[in-house]
Amino acid sequence: MKSVLCFGDSNTWGSDPADPMRRFGRETRWTGVMRSELGDGYEIFEEGLGGRTTAFDRLPSGYRSGRDMLAPLVETHAPLDLVVLLLGTNDVSLGHLDVGDIAKGMGELVGIVQRSYECGPSTDVAPQVLIVAPPVVGPLVREDLPVYEGSVERSRHLPGAFREVAERSHCHFLDVSPLVTTSVLDGWHWEASEHHKAGVAIAARVREILN
Repeated sequence: MKSVLCFGDSNTWGSDPADPMRRFGRETRWTGVMRSELGDGYEIFEEGLGGRTTAFDRLPSGYRSGRDMLAPLVETHAPLDLVVLLLGTNDVSLGHLDVGDIAKGMGELVGIVQRSYECGPSTDVAPQVLIVAPPVVGPLVREDLPVYEGSVERSRHLPGAFREVAERSHCHFLDVSPLVTTSVLDGWHWEASEHHKAGVAIAARVREILN
């Protein structure tokens, strides 16, 4: 049995763009689609939290820095073969961060997993890591434009920055931005159809890595 932890934000939690406080069903979320695509022999752990960033506080909500939560969750679900990191969408909404800051945050998360030697498939091997670059955000609704100025442009540069992190860290990488688009309703969250696309693509990459 292969074990995979999916660590992400509200798009991993499954927020419905029509009402982000509501959640798509288990089989609709990309994690559920991935589970279905992979079939028997894979155990999928979902750890999505709305507002989560790679490594930055996002006030007024607490516990939104992935850096603070990842290590305990890796230990909780151990032993793990793979950790999927799908973050960055909330980071680009923070105007004081640039793409380099966000890439550094993702690199910190990769390091946390790669140092978790007791949490891998054997006692002296850490889980593998797959960085997934999220889709470009937008178009943003009118009331969001002044608050989140620059978010769309920052998100366009995330795939390249995350690819460099993966290369430096010797981990795996997948860019879903050519496949998945955010909803016209809010510019941040994914419709059910996009969850399906992401789930199929990530499942294929996971199967490739673990087989």
